Amino acid sequence: MKIEKLVVASHNQGKINEIKTMLAPFQVSVVSAAELNLPDVEETGTTFEENAKLKSETLARLSHCFCLADDSGLCVNCLGGRPGVYSARYAPNRDFDKGITKLLNEIRKTNSSDFSAYFACVLALTSPEGKTQTFEGRVDGKIVFERNGTLGFGYDPIFVPDGYCKTFACFSKDEKNQISHRGRAFQKLINAVFLK
Repeated sequence: MKIEKLVVASHNQGKINEIKTMLAPFQVSVVSAAELNLPDVEETGTTFEENAKLKSETLARLSHCFCLADDSGLCVNCLGGRPGVYSARYAPNRDFDKGITKLLNEIRKTNSSDFSAYFACVLALTSPEGKTQTFEGRVDGKIVFERNGTLGFGYDPIFVPDGYCKTFACFSKDEKNQISHRGRAFQKLINAVFLK
């Protein structure tokens, strides 16, 4: 399958740049939904996969191009997997500084000593004909109560991946892409679609 143009179902420029970097070796033109004046698709699904497919299928239909969407989030085990698919909306007005404070307070209230958590990501790739493939990535780790690092975004300053002593917010972009949930999902997509 040769993909020359790929619409990314996102208005987040940071995410678009990350995707452009990962797909740079494959000579694919990456454009955002915003550049094509396509709407933000409301995430009404209850799983990462449902939300990713909802976005990619809607925008593939509107743009008549291959469309890539992702849904991802942080799942904290002592909170029953929350905030999960609501990770972005969990942060008041998408202010992740406040979101981190809210999350840490909620974890403290459980009196749990289990601070294990994981980041999950599902990528959905939909063809102009409406055929969708999904790719999942996950990275396990734990929540720490002291914020550390200024790189990354979202909940990165309080998440330490298994096997490391530093939070995601201390990883360079290249380091993070090697082990992150999105990086792992992308590797599966690249292997299945671009390296076939």
